[in-house]
Amino acid sequence: MGKMGPKPVVRNKRAVCSSSHARVTETMLQVMKDGGNAVDATIAGSMIQAVVEPHMTNHTGSVAFLYWEADSGHTYQLNGSGTLVPGLPPFRPVPGLSGSHLSGPGHNPCACIPGFMPSMAALHERFGSQPWGYLCQPAIDAARDGHIMSSFEYAALKSDLRLYTYFPSGRALYTPKGFLPDVGERFRNPDLAETLQRVASEGPSYFTEGDWAKHFVATANDLGWPINLAHMTDIPPEWVDPLRYEHRGYEVIQYYPPQRTGVFTAIVLGILKQFDLESLGHYTESAEALYVMAHALRYAHWELGMLRDPAVFEVPMDRWLSPEFHAMVADIIWHSRPKKDLREHVRIIAGDAGLAAGGISPVAANAQHQPSGSCELSVVDQEGNWAQSMNTLQAGGIPGVVVDGVPMVGSHAKTTMAAPMEGWFAGGGRLRSMVGSTIVLRDGRPWLGLGTPGYVYATIPQVLSSILDYGMDPYEASVLPRMFPLYDDYVLEIESRIPSEVATGLARMGVLLRPLEPYNTSMGSFQINWRDPETGLLNSSADPRRVGTAAGF
Repeated sequence: MGKMGPKPVVRNKRAVCSSSHARVTETMLQVMKDGGNAVDATIAGSMIQAVVEPHMTNHTGSVAFLYWEADSGHTYQLNGSGTLVPGLPPFRPVPGLSGSHLSGPGHNPCACIPGFMPSMAALHERFGSQPWGYLCQPAIDAARDGHIMSSFEYAALKSDLRLYTYFPSGRALYTPKGFLPDVGERFRNPDLAETLQRVASEGPSYFTEGDWAKHFVATANDLGWPINLAHMTDIPPEWVDPLRYEHRGYEVIQYYPPQRTGVFTAIVLGILKQFDLESLGHYTESAEALYVMAHALRYAHWELGMLRDPAVFEVPMDRWLSPEFHAMVADIIWHSRPKKDLREHVRIIAGDAGLAAGGISPVAANAQHQPSGSCELSVVDQEGNWAQSMNTLQAGGIPGVVVDGVPMVGSHAKTTMAAPMEGWFAGGGRLRSMVGSTIVLRDGRPWLGLGTPGYVYATIPQVLSSILDYGMDPYEASVLPRMFPLYDDYVLEIESRIPSEVATGLARMGVLLRPLEPYNTSMGSFQINWRDPETGLLNSSADPRRVGTAAGF
């Protein structure tokens, strides 16, 4: 079982993988040792991840997949999000859940059609090389034998236990004796083992046309959601061309809209490119650089309230990727800095204790409760195929219900510009989300692959900037303090490892730091693979904020 804290970097291998759980990493590595490719490893890893990390993902959520194929040099994107049913109003079977991490204040999770298993089918049909049943077997074994409850899993499940145990089926799975399995105890799900055995023998269509799908529809109907079996296949996963843009001689490849993080990152990196970053210094050591980064994140967050599914709305990509647009925003940020020393203002806002701490708020962080569930997989096989994939419990199934051992949390997407996740009941429109898997090419070949759960849209630009703008080692870049976008009241929440002189410098500019814990788990868990430019061999790492591991051979 992996641990939180500093992780060793795996170096100089020919095949590597990284995930947020040791057993998932071991599974992906073994698949590649057995001759499987990066997609096979991704499928097997996703299937078992939905067993051993029920606090992060499940077999009814969403999948986003980014793939660089060595033979063709082509990059593929699969959008396998859960989908809303056109013509039906939002169905929220759990009333009064305001404040849950999974719902957000004043908003209950909404039921939607699962995207996970159709995505596994699409991946296997197009790129899989190993038998489907073989790729399912590790997940079957894990569900039957159980996995050891980690402290991180326990805390995540406990925080949303109200949702998970609202229905009897959830209580039977998570609290069979009235309590969650304790840290160090084994968490078993024999019903899920039986379901996955049927999936292995009958194929992934068991979840869209077989008995599980029929049980899902019947359960939905009993609760008052009038879906039918045809809805399970109405909007299949979609293969699209990913977003591509240039940054400092690198080609960055990320998800195309409606996924948000790619465009968000392009805007932030484009703004930063307008500054002399070498003179400003890194944002963890320079108040001026931190001011610029915080404002760039805030501006992109505000701007992309306008980004929605291309099937429903126009998407002004040319404008958002325009260097002229980036230059205009950078000029506004730089030339709207305060002319006065604003430490007295910060003292009034923060109090004497805050000023004595160097402009750091003595008040605990007003923690944004990021929905806890997502997992990033990072894989490079021995043939040189690169895969980045996120599977998540978001946007799938009926909130709080367990069907044949499969837990579900639904979607917390809102119809609002302010939310990173959004959905429209318009027919065929995909849910907007913040997934952010990334592959970076240098001289036309993959050099770096990374991704993370957590506040993806904000953290991906920070880590990529440290690597691409400042030339940092990818693992070291992932360790550095991370932040939320600057709030409208000039408060900046950031992990509390910022030097006091930087906090004081920000106070002069009117920004009050509000510290998060030194390594905040909501800031995600980067899984990163990269190629050594001198040897051509591969390195891999896992973020210290969660319990992930990296491996290779």
